[in-house]
Amino acid sequence: MLTAIIAITLLALTLGLLLGFASMKFKVEGDPIVEQIDKLLPQTQCGQCSFAGCRPYAEAIAAGEADINRCPPGGEATIHALADLLDVEAKPLNEECGIEKPKTLAVIDEQRCIGCTLCIQACPVDAILGAAKHMHTVIADECTGCELCVEPCPVDCIDMVETVPNPHTWRWPDPSHVQLERGGKP
Repeated sequence: MLTAIIAITLLALTLGLLLGFASMKFKVEGDPIVEQIDKLLPQTQCGQCSFAGCRPYAEAIAAGEADINRCPPGGEATIHALADLLDVEAKPLNEECGIEKPKTLAVIDEQRCIGCTLCIQACPVDAILGAAKHMHTVIADECTGCELCVEPCPVDCIDMVETVPNPHTWRWPDPSHVQLERGGKP
């Protein structure tokens, strides 16, 4: 019995080392320009740009498949930061994607919440906490203000409230303060 345990342990250790070595040896590096573009985007995952989230939008920009002016949450500041990064001309926000608004936070009126969980299912960043047939609440530090939870709510108990971001917890990057690596230096 002890021999079998030792043999399985040695086999698991050997396979683990082989997998670790293979992951380092065959690591696929991401496109650094995609990483830099993604850093400048607000990470709301709202889909207003017609992409499933900020990362797919960054990939499309890097591939030349999307323009830099499709992000209403990022607004003009993000457009100008992307233009500087990519050395292209800044354009006004594409109004087909929406308009620039102040940063907001979802707030659930817990007295009216029926616990349907539709808002939880719609939230792309898991910022809503609750269970079926129980009230829900928004984790303020996680909410990106994407507004995707508002429409599915059948009792209209979610309000978007303008907020002053806390620089220590707010998730939207200020493009003017994002450090990007250019030529190997930040």
